[in-house]
Amino acid sequence: MAAERLVVIGGDAAGMSAASQARRLKGPDALEIVAFERGHFTSYSACGIPYWVGGDVEERDDLIARTPGEHRGRDIDLRMRTEVTELDVAGQRVRALDRESGEAYWTGFDKLVIATGARPVRPALPGMDAAGVHGVQTLDDGQALLDSLEALRSGGGPRRAVVVGAGYIGVEMAEAMLKRGFEVTVVNRGEQPMATLDADMGRLVHEALDGLGVTTVNGAAVTKILTGPDGRATDVVTEAGTYPADVVVLGIGVEPETGLARAAGLPVGPHGGLLTDLAMRVVGHENIWAGGDCVEVLDLVAGRTRHIALGTHANKHGQVIGSNVGGGYGTFPGVVGTAVSKVCDLEIARTGLREKDARAVGLRYVTATIESTQRAGYYPGAKPMTVKMIAELRTGRLLGVQIVGREGSAKRVDVAAVALTAGMTVEQMTALDLGYAPPFSPVWDPVLVAARKTVAAVRGAGS
Repeated sequence: MAAERLVVIGGDAAGMSAASQARRLKGPDALEIVAFERGHFTSYSACGIPYWVGGDVEERDDLIARTPGEHRGRDIDLRMRTEVTELDVAGQRVRALDRESGEAYWTGFDKLVIATGARPVRPALPGMDAAGVHGVQTLDDGQALLDSLEALRSGGGPRRAVVVGAGYIGVEMAEAMLKRGFEVTVVNRGEQPMATLDADMGRLVHEALDGLGVTTVNGAAVTKILTGPDGRATDVVTEAGTYPADVVVLGIGVEPETGLARAAGLPVGPHGGLLTDLAMRVVGHENIWAGGDCVEVLDLVAGRTRHIALGTHANKHGQVIGSNVGGGYGTFPGVVGTAVSKVCDLEIARTGLREKDARAVGLRYVTATIESTQRAGYYPGAKPMTVKMIAELRTGRLLGVQIVGREGSAKRVDVAAVALTAGMTVEQMTALDLGYAPPFSPVWDPVLVAARKTVAAVRGAGS
């Protein structure tokens, strides 16, 4: 019998993890694998781009986990700089365009994996496509930004960076620009930085940015970007004022790259991502799978789908898809929404629901916020740490945790992520046997202190 053909659209985390796992389970005589990647790189860490731009990671290639040559050495026909421009679901074929030669051709498939990722949000405003305005989604984007920074450095003129957006990408890029010696302004249309946190916790991030010398302007929706005679960006105009910029970095966030799938009639959810079942198979299509930043995933706490662009999820999706395509079995049950970041020595973490998320799904809740230190208070290096906890009214079921603090704070959120996944109550959390020694924690870990205070809030609300 002739080998089946698997076609993979997208050569980064989800796509190549799927291809590699399928190859482990089936050899080339049983499964031919053809993968298309429109960019110059495969299997790289997009999450590492801000740290490469900031100089913490010295070389671009340090972010690449596996090169095209390594994939081809595993009998995967990986075609670089080749973009899939059309998907014919009924005919089980894709149309690809070789960006180097201009050649366009059709390739048939027995099984298809869509891993087209996400694209930076770039509002349709005047000047958004001007020279000097950069997204940071791909290695190509990162290289273009570094080239702009080098041109400014060698030119010897002002070095002013405006970061549009104050989410994870925005605050990480603010740090990167600081490290490159730029005067940094962050413009943010929200009430506080880090809209993934409640506003009271976002205020702590704002204060920390101020302390670093970053100018943070909230309630400042961008209306246009002004350009000079050479077509380069010169100023960012917002509802709150105009800010000079020699370089503009877009940190507004990303949205699923599903134009190809939409055009083919595949189902998408309320957030624009492809809808899949637990096996990561596209709903209603037996031979098509999707994973990574182009899909929506089930939020195990809220009971709804959401779009979360994270490499951890993408790699897990790829493993599940590859197992199923290769004749094995795997599922991806969902997420609790865990994420961590930092700006200089400030660490930021969240998991589960914010207050507005809980309200949106009809949950009644209580909250508790505590201040502690990430080490025993008497131990050298002890620094402040704030923990906010949200629990369901009456039942005490944990709904979410947010943490803002200094070194050693953020990864504590993993305790809460496990508790959320297990459906624990805050009272059950108070008995967790967490590790203790003065260099790592006070006698009562801050997460447990927050749990105890939240238990009291639950009991007080029920009285």
